[in-house]
Amino acid sequence: MKPFTAPLDDILFTLTHVAGADSTPDWDADMAREIGAHFAAFAEGEIAPLDEPGDRQGCRLENGRVRMPDGFGAVYKAYTDQGWPGLTAPQEHGGQGMGAMMLAITSEIFSGANHSLQMVTGLVPGAVRVLTRFGTPNQQARHIPGLASGATLATMCLTEPGAGSDLSRVRCRATETGDHWQITGEKIFISGGDQDMSEEILHLVLARTSDKGVKGLSLFLCPCTKADGTRNTVTVTRIEEKMGLHASPTCQLAFDTAEAELIGAEGQGLAAMFTMMNHARADVALQGTAHAARAYDVAASYAAERTQGRKADGAPAVLADHADVQRMLTEIDALALGTRAISHVAFVAMERGDAPALVDFLTPVAKVAGTEGGIKAADLGIQILGGYGYLSEYRLEQTYRDARITTIYEGATGIHERMLATRLLPGPAGDAFQAFLAGEDTAGLLPLWHRARAHLAEQPDPAPLAHDVMVLTVQTLLAALYARIEAAADQHPDPARLRRAAAHGRATAMAFGPAHAARMGL
Repeated sequence: MKPFTAPLDDILFTLTHVAGADSTPDWDADMAREIGAHFAAFAEGEIAPLDEPGDRQGCRLENGRVRMPDGFGAVYKAYTDQGWPGLTAPQEHGGQGMGAMMLAITSEIFSGANHSLQMVTGLVPGAVRVLTRFGTPNQQARHIPGLASGATLATMCLTEPGAGSDLSRVRCRATETGDHWQITGEKIFISGGDQDMSEEILHLVLARTSDKGVKGLSLFLCPCTKADGTRNTVTVTRIEEKMGLHASPTCQLAFDTAEAELIGAEGQGLAAMFTMMNHARADVALQGTAHAARAYDVAASYAAERTQGRKADGAPAVLADHADVQRMLTEIDALALGTRAISHVAFVAMERGDAPALVDFLTPVAKVAGTEGGIKAADLGIQILGGYGYLSEYRLEQTYRDARITTIYEGATGIHERMLATRLLPGPAGDAFQAFLAGEDTAGLLPLWHRARAHLAEQPDPAPLAHDVMVLTVQTLLAALYARIEAAADQHPDPARLRRAAAHGRATAMAFGPAHAARMGL
């Protein structure tokens, strides 16, 4: 088994030289490297070693409470003692006030080291964003300090047994009683719905306050402890048994007149919830990238050492000497580099704050590209290792299992594709993306993308073309970003590797982009 190594050089290269982090007012490359190096050392030395045993042991439900795998509580305490939960929380509430790009660095490293643990901790920045944007000063003062210190972890309670993507079917109900609200109902697929690492858990719950469809949904803060100090009536009814992420408790929760408080305006729950969901989607995109980078690291290391066959001159060969293995390694590397670049461009635009329509467009594109790329990279990594890839020893099978969920949660790939085709492409977000690509080297794909956009506008129902237009969009963007990677490759410690991967990625874009355009009838 190859120990986890954080791809810090790749991350900093993309932020600085591809995504243009220096265009933001507070970017400090030296500080980013210093903070990234500290977190990388912590992740490599303490977080990553728990990944494999945590996967094997899993979580368990004892007397109504979730018990995390051995060692998780101790490493979480170290995580909080070092101040990592408050990295991007406002300074006035005990945080460090860092920007989204610093979170992009630590979040990817965390996911690569231990996706399960990252899942349980990763909703805190989104919860802080919701409180900052929609909470009252009193709510912010009561809840953000605990999130920033790590005393509190957050959940996002959206899905119900009969209400997945169709939020109009949400039945969990909130009733106003005196000076607070009471929530009754059931939520499923709640990541970190309970755990024994933090002192408190703050559930952000989407619940119905009227029967007016999605306009009758409101968002509530439902802490695990009531105002009088007793435990709130939120019960874990089961932990789901999953294909992967065994050390991340995915819970079914029952709310039985649980005490809660409204955040934001009544009936405006979706607007508040989507603030958290959009952050989570950007985070999930980097989870996919993290798995791709991990797959490349493991497969490249193995291929460089495993003797297999002979070279043309008769000398012994290793796997990396064979053309097909070289092809697969380069494809994995290109997937990691390219999908990371898409996410980083989105994070930089988010940090600048001057192009919200572009952020709206890039978020689903990054989510689809990163997560689909992570699965493909893990699959290719297994193929390179052959029979050993199928065994648990080298842990690429765990990489595949853990990565597989990323195209499903926080909006399945098909949902994001449909949103792109039906809502984003025709409007200001599509205009913003078109303006972003103007002047970029897209390997000739931009005019084809323009034609596809016009073609969709003529369709009475563009949904059947949604998959193909998403692939064309991703490949057009990747072609431009691979060109940036090639141009800046000398700024990286291994420029030859980056040029090789970028050239492979552009060739792939030039092949697959037109192919999917042709399926649209263009």
